[in-house]
Amino acid sequence: MKQLDVLFVHANASHQIYQDLAQDFSAIEPPIWAGLLANHCRLKWFSVDILDCEALHLSEEESAKRIAGAHARLVCFVVYGQQPSASSQNMAGATSLADAVKRLAPEAKILFVGGHVAALPREVLQRHSSIDFVCQNEGVYTISNLLRTNLKDELHKVDGLGFRATASVGQSDRQSAGVILNKPSAIVAKADLPAELPGIAWDLLPFKNYRTALWHSYPNNSVRQPFAALYTSLGCPMKCSFCMINIINRQENEYSDGSAVFRYWEPQHIIKEFDHFASQGITNIKIADELFVLRADHFLKLCELIIQRGYKFNIWCYSRVDTVKDQYLDILKKAGVNWLALGIESGNSKVRKDVTKGRFDDVDIRGVVAKIRDHGINVIGNYIFGLPEDDLDSMQMTLDLAMEMNTEEANFYSAMAYPGSPLYGLAKKEGWKLPSSYAGFSQHSYEGQPLPTKYLSAEQVLAFRDEAWMKYHTSEKFLGLLKQKFGTPAVEETLKSTRIKLKRKILEGISIR
Repeated sequence: MKQLDVLFVHANASHQIYQDLAQDFSAIEPPIWAGLLANHCRLKWFSVDILDCEALHLSEEESAKRIAGAHARLVCFVVYGQQPSASSQNMAGATSLADAVKRLAPEAKILFVGGHVAALPREVLQRHSSIDFVCQNEGVYTISNLLRTNLKDELHKVDGLGFRATASVGQSDRQSAGVILNKPSAIVAKADLPAELPGIAWDLLPFKNYRTALWHSYPNNSVRQPFAALYTSLGCPMKCSFCMINIINRQENEYSDGSAVFRYWEPQHIIKEFDHFASQGITNIKIADELFVLRADHFLKLCELIIQRGYKFNIWCYSRVDTVKDQYLDILKKAGVNWLALGIESGNSKVRKDVTKGRFDDVDIRGVVAKIRDHGINVIGNYIFGLPEDDLDSMQMTLDLAMEMNTEEANFYSAMAYPGSPLYGLAKKEGWKLPSSYAGFSQHSYEGQPLPTKYLSAEQVLAFRDEAWMKYHTSEKFLGLLKQKFGTPAVEETLKSTRIKLKRKILEGISIR
């Protein structure tokens, strides 16, 4: 039997990242990027498999045994996710599992790809001896070109690859401390997306094991499985300083604000994925694009194709407040978009301007939210506490705005300096304390370490965030809305989630005033 060329791995660090929320409340999302990379490599005639350790609920020991037993020429850890924090926080489980694999199979060749690796390729190789190779951006061409080698010779010819120097590899002006970073690889051009990234390798994924977020399921009678997620576009044209979503588009830039490349598949291509979902009886769908409601010629055409087919989906997608137009809402709802996630971030215009969200000054946030809800679409408001210009008064303004609008769901984040974001560069320059572990980049972990602001400590920010989340989700106004729209089970499940108290290392033994 021919040796497996590449095994793509999604590690399981859910309990470390989400604490007790991982048991019943956090979503289990399909590893979209692993599925896209797998299909790309199959197109190049390489044999491929995927091991989703989280979806299969595998322990580290079980995962390492399966990986070692696969005897793949290359083991590729896809350390990515569908939110900016996901790559850095998922490094915790991925690096620990890579170490376990090397203990069982020292000869295994391990490659890492993902946002954190793209931001800090040299540091990752220097810190982790179990990692043999890294991709400096999205990795599509780097991976397939690496597989064309014997994984030993001619590594210096693989664009976008990072690896350790050996006696058999020539010197390079990009070599530092035993690490060589080859010249950048091109990212897949928009015109080439259908040919190079034609779709997700669903046949290699345990799709029946995926579950959506609790609130997403409410319009679907609270049925959370099965669940699917996909991209219809890649990247984001915006340059928010707290976000690193574009780091995998990097060429020579250190931070993601210089890599704001937006690419999308044509609707006629993407509808094939929705055809597959319908054939499998999947109704819960997340469109994971950073901004789905952006280009009308893209998202409206896709919605029209879904409507023409008569599909009944429960779709969740993302928009900015200033990209939602009245004329879009009716067709979005008819296509099954029951949830729009809006990046409101802050209730204070000065704070928003500082992180390049200032265009909202000309937008009536309350009015936009009201119009969305008037069309029968639920709103998730996304808010961030602890941005650089935040003080207690401005954070209270943000909470007051959230409480006033009382949307069907609200996500409260504390500002983090994710590697690859401009905010990370600012934090390094200013000497602000950064997480000492990968789990420290998680919003829900015990080790969570947000940024301080110009006026507040990290402890003050995190304490405010946790209290704000509890206040919102236990308020009579919010619970009354859930009961009215989704029934008693939604209220009961929400209250059950509030009984899980997150433990916070930096808040232990101190009193926050």
